[in-house]
Amino acid sequence: MTRQIRLEYPAPGYWHATLSNPPINLIDLDTIAELDELVTRLESDPDVKVIVFASADPEFFLAHYDVLIDKARTAAMPKGPTGMHPWLDVLARLSRIPAVSIAAIRGRARGAGSEFALACDMRFASSEKAILAQFEVGVGAVPGANPMARLAHLLGRGRALEVVLGADDIPAELAERYGYINRALPDAELDGFVDRFARRLAGFEKYALAETKRFVDQLSLPDDSVFPPALDQFFASTARPATRERMARLLGLGLQTRSDVERELGRYVDTAEP
Repeated sequence: MTRQIRLEYPAPGYWHATLSNPPINLIDLDTIAELDELVTRLESDPDVKVIVFASADPEFFLAHYDVLIDKARTAAMPKGPTGMHPWLDVLARLSRIPAVSIAAIRGRARGAGSEFALACDMRFASSEKAILAQFEVGVGAVPGANPMARLAHLLGRGRALEVVLGADDIPAELAERYGYINRALPDAELDGFVDRFARRLAGFEKYALAETKRFVDQLSLPDDSVFPPALDQFFASTARPATRERMARLLGLGLQTRSDVERELGRYVDTAEP
């Protein structure tokens, strides 16, 4: 099996993870398993101070969850250390690792891809190439990892509702203005900026980084209890005939392939009538 996450170590205390799952970086069961392994290492390694997540695909950071995977297989995955479904578990634990996590977003991060980016401590994105979205409501589904809880804290209630209920694509510059991401940077400057910032953090003491982050976490992270009910509603909503019909129409138009549907999903869900 080809690994989806390639780890590099640019400097002491600095890890760089490149995400690659062709053709469009869909999240699947193997992605979750590899992230679980990585988060376990991040929780226990005494030396790591910062990790950057980037994509090998300039068009797709993490497209979304693979909708063709049998939902029963997804639902039956064994629970993680938090007692939650492994996808929820990985995201909750990633947010709390005693190191800093940074998403360097180039390309599309929608659905579960957006949920992953939101679980990272910071998000920096390409002004020209980054798009974020929670498109699920547009196909009749409830977002499964409760990005609503994270977005409401970052954006405020009104803008969080605009993002999740509007189900539209949010370009990087608007995402920056709303607080969805930390900064939108010119594409040519993104990698250099993130690398310099990560190296800066890696030069500080881990104790100070981890303890300071812990205090921010206490006031900013949702309680784990808010996540499982959303995933229950996701499974229930995706089993509805109307949702299945909308999804089938999008699949017929090219969803999950390198197509205009995936490049402009916000526009296509607006016309995905059952």
